[in-house]
Amino acid sequence: MPETAGPAPLLLLGPLLRHVDPVSATVWVETDRACEVTVLGRTARTFCVNGHHYALVVVEDLEPGSSTPYEVHLDDVRVWPPAQSPFPASRIRTAGRPGPFRLAFGSCRYATPTSVDVREQIPPDALDAFARRLLGMPEDEWPDALVLLGDQVYADEITPGTRTWMAARRDLDQPPGAQAADFEEYTRLYAESWSDAEVRWLMSTIPSSMVFDDHEMIDDWNTSAAWRAEVTPTDWWKRRICGGLVTYWIYQHLGNLSPRELAENDTWQAIQASPDEDAGPMLDEMARAADEEPLTVRWSYVRHWGPARLVMVDTRAGRALEEADRKIVDDEEFAWVDAQVTQAVADGVDHLLIGTSLPWLLPHAVHDIERWNETLSVRHHGRLLGRLMEKLRQAADLEHWAAFEQSFERLGRTLLEVGRGERGRPPATALVLSGDVHHAYAAELVNPGGTESRIHQLTVSPLHNAAPHAIEIGFKLGWSRWARGLTGAMTRLARVRPSALQWRKQAGPFFGNELGELVLDGRDARFLLWATSRDEDGTEHFTQVLDTRLSATTRSSATLGA
Repeated sequence: MPETAGPAPLLLLGPLLRHVDPVSATVWVETDRACEVTVLGRTARTFCVNGHHYALVVVEDLEPGSSTPYEVHLDDVRVWPPAQSPFPASRIRTAGRPGPFRLAFGSCRYATPTSVDVREQIPPDALDAFARRLLGMPEDEWPDALVLLGDQVYADEITPGTRTWMAARRDLDQPPGAQAADFEEYTRLYAESWSDAEVRWLMSTIPSSMVFDDHEMIDDWNTSAAWRAEVTPTDWWKRRICGGLVTYWIYQHLGNLSPRELAENDTWQAIQASPDEDAGPMLDEMARAADEEPLTVRWSYVRHWGPARLVMVDTRAGRALEEADRKIVDDEEFAWVDAQVTQAVADGVDHLLIGTSLPWLLPHAVHDIERWNETLSVRHHGRLLGRLMEKLRQAADLEHWAAFEQSFERLGRTLLEVGRGERGRPPATALVLSGDVHHAYAAELVNPGGTESRIHQLTVSPLHNAAPHAIEIGFKLGWSRWARGLTGAMTRLARVRPSALQWRKQAGPFFGNELGELVLDGRDARFLLWATSRDEDGTEHFTQVLDTRLSATTRSSATLGA
């Protein structure tokens, strides 16, 4: 009897449009079985990891500055776009188009609006709202890139549906409890976060760049040597960190790499050489080494966007945590960052962008507290006061750049050298893009001594979450003069070494679910902020609340509303 054809493969997640340059693009998908994935005539075989199937299709020989609609076929069956889709066709828009370069960015997206507990009263999802806004806009006003600055999934804050699913697999009364414990549970988090229609269309059309923060792995990830000493010997840690890092490598990191970098990546090439073998054991070993020996994997990367250059910095996995020599980025990694910054200046970029999940410039009082805490932790390490400072550090999340004095000052020196022209023609702006702290603000270095570049911190968070009221109060007070006077007295009393840098708040703080947008036009730069809200009758709004110019041509800013 003739063989009966089996059911057609299904598209589970994606397509995600990831790396895009003037002549090539990569498209990522997850499928329910092994198959051939075709995009614009280019085909890739899926690879398997612990029974899950993925593909990254490299589409080359595109025209610079072009816009090309595309479909996704699995074994020659079209699976994208969906039938009767209300969205425009997904398309690849290559770099090199005339006009301003537009970049959307933000961080901290907890699941999807339909999966969270309504009792949490989370405001509307900014990423969903942004996707709906694009439907009514001309294509040439769509962003050219989307930068997601950490906490794309929450491994330690799960939804009711995920908790029920986990409870059917294992005893949640045993560590790590109601949190992601292994690879399989992490894959559910990504499916939950990336499955709603608006986000699927948005990420199929706008190229995305991503980096992790702590919640992709575990809250307080790599806060300190004491934290690692407590967590890593547990019997559940290895499975958890391997699950988190392997899924990050698959769902986020692969798409951050250019076709050339993919060709030079030994792990990717090994998978491509044997696509039908399960790559789980090999990736587990990669993840174990990355956790124990951070130099084995570089998670940082670079995006080349014509007049703009993004240097994305891993500030989580590669920290130096010995109390007497703490660094948020170890020496080898910072040397790499420094070299990329120097190369960007040599290439004549107009705008240097530093991506880091954790803000560099914080409200002054918060910065002072983190510096005070680190100073006393180092000075009294091993004694009672040092142990108390460690408890405070973990409880209050005192682990931003300010809590790593060497790294904070080193990044400042690098940006000042760039701004003063010591490495070549200064860019118009040097912009540090961050998230994490569940509110948005803009800050700027002041009195930097002869710099031609404007140096800003732009922080936007969250995309979809809710900040406790105490956090709102704390960050509002953090910019106030009286709070700064109080914390300044604390640091002087503790003989904390003062920073060589000075900065001022330019705009904010803004609270709620938000998305930032940069508009880079020649050497001019604007920062726009969009926020969601909901009326009592449930009507959702997506409103521009800020429009401020960042470049040296003008220093005006306008707050447009709450």
